[in-house]
Parts: sequence; structure tokens; C-alpha cells
Amino acid sequence: MKEFKGRVVVPGTCTAKALVSHGGFNTLASYQMALMFNKKGVPCGDQNNPDLYKQSMEGVAMCLPMTIGSTTGGMVLFTACALGKQPACMLFSKPIDSLAASGAIMGDVWTDAKMPVIDNLGDEFLESVKTGMTVTVEEDGTVKIDD
Repeated sequence: MKEFKGRVVVPGTCTAKALVSHGGFNTLASYQMALMFNKKGVPCGDQNNPDLYKQSMEGVAMCLPMTIGSTTGGMVLFTACALGKQPACMLFSKPIDSLAASGAIMGDVWTDAKMPVIDNLGDEFLESVKTGMTVTVEEDGTVKIDD
């Protein structure tokens, strides 16, 4: 088991299967079609992200370097939370951008969704975690990977 410590953006605990991307996460491109058409399992619609494209984002531990793209990113994350279609958690190797952070925080404050968000986990985190591995998030920002 490997253990990493990051900065808590949205507190919480969870255990989920990892879905890993080594490219930036375009929130709007990834969620737009799934949320507009209420697609079961929330498949990623970002064709420019081969790690995630067509993979279910609902209820998984999203392991990402960073978010990229649109200023709507925060609202998209908030909407996913409001509809109950959010990942189990979002884990970033680099700092989260302020817009994505604001959407995750709004989702935590204004909805019943629970989606812990941890950033600054480091490059070694993203090199160590693989899609399908079990990831556990603790309140203090500790992330454990079962290998």
C-alpha cells in the first residue's frame, strides 16, 4: 500500500476504484453531453482525453494532474453534484484551479453530494495509481492506494 498526503480542498472520506488520466481534465468537455442528456454512468465525452473518453466518471476516484479549459468548470462540477452524478472523489497531483475548486466547494455546501477533493498529491501519486486500483481518502488529506 502506498500513501500520499495532499491539501484538503473539500473534506471527506471515501473508498473507490481509481479512474486515472495523465492529461489535463477538461471539465466541460468531459461532462457536457452526459449531464445534458442524463446519460447513465456519466461517460466522459472528452475525445481529447484518451485515458477517460467513454469511461464512467460517476462514483469513481478521479485521479488527475489538473483541470484545464473553460471558465464554466466550477458550475459543471456543481451541477454534477446537484444531480448526484459526481465522482466519489477528485484527486489532483498538482494544485486545483480556483474555478474547479469553487464548484466542488459549492457542491459540498449546497447539495447532499459528498465528493472529497484533495490536491497537491505530487507527481509520484499519479505515477503510482492505475485505473481500477482501490483508493481510500481520509479526512486529513491522506490518500492510500492498494496495489
